[in-house]
Amino acid sequence: MDEYLHLAKKSPLFYGINDDELYTLLKCTAAEDTRYEEGEYIFRMGESVNQVMILLRGRAVVLHENFWGEKEEIYHLREGELFGEAYSCARTPVLPVSLVSEGSSQVLFLDYQRMITFCSLACGFHTRMIHNMLRMVSENNVKLENKLEHVCRRTTREKLLSYLSGEAMAQGCRSFDIPHSRQELAEYLCVDRSAMSNELSKMRAEGILDFQRNHFVLYERRNS
Repeated sequence: MDEYLHLAKKSPLFYGINDDELYTLLKCTAAEDTRYEEGEYIFRMGESVNQVMILLRGRAVVLHENFWGEKEEIYHLREGELFGEAYSCARTPVLPVSLVSEGSSQVLFLDYQRMITFCSLACGFHTRMIHNMLRMVSENNVKLENKLEHVCRRTTREKLLSYLSGEAMAQGCRSFDIPHSRQELAEYLCVDRSAMSNELSKMRAEGILDFQRNHFVLYERRNS
């Protein structure tokens, strides 16, 4: 257990929990670490889920597969992030997506029922872990709602303006950085990258905005 204790500490799931408490929690939740290689399935679509997974090392991708076997990347998982907590909590009978390792990865599995069930000691740090998990689930829901607000727009321009407006308002400034590369932004907004780049260039020519890499500046929009 000691070999992955320091990696688990990096996860927001264990914020405010010291080493001794974390050691106890990992034993209490039947923690089990597993290593995967490139392309190996961590979870398969159609399985039932009763575990919460923490990505300790490497990267993983969430995939959706349709009736004809065509696969589509949904999002990427980074070190310290969780997978399975929402499905376990909702008691989803079958997993609607798959999770696949990108390169070599190391993950930690925790038993969900043991995570949410208190022992006779009712330790304060166990309560803190549950609060942390609820906060992470809530934050992910807010992110999904924000994304839905952008991607439900009809055109690429409307999606871009909705997203950039939201970033400017969240950061309180018309000049701001976004956390995405061009490809990541296109995937996030569910648009074609070339079409998105063309639209950004058009809006710059029209004086609506300016940009350099992931830095953007929004200007006042003139009434036509």
